Amino acid sequence: QVQLVESGGGLVQSGGSLRLSCTTSQFVLDYWTIGWFRQAPGKEREGVSCIYNSGDRTYYADSVKGRFTISRDNAKNTVYLQMNNLKPEDAAVYYCAAASWSSCTGGRGDYWGQGTQVAVAS
Repeated sequence: QVQLVESGGGLVQSGGSLRLSCTTSQFVLDYWTIGWFRQAPGKEREGVSCIYNSGDRTYYADSVKGRFTISRDNAKNTVYLQMNNLKPEDAAVYYCAAASWSSCTGGRGDYWGQGTQVAVAS
């Protein structure tokens, strides 16, 4: 079963920062757009950010623009999500997924990870 692996979640104070990582040993990520999604308890999953194969195109949800930065290091087969100025409403399980650009920006993914928990204390 194809699977991505997220890491870097944790508990942080409001205004703090975390960096999430997404990688896999099963395929080469640089053939794919990689997206970050999140789901808070009782809420629907929402798209957070996407980065195109080459890294020269990015997408951000309005709620995270100016605070989150997505990047990729294809040599390390890893995609990152730098999250700054975290707010309590950012608390959720964060998932990464491999997808096409149109799918990712439309909130869909093809191959998913298990998720990493982000908690933000107010």
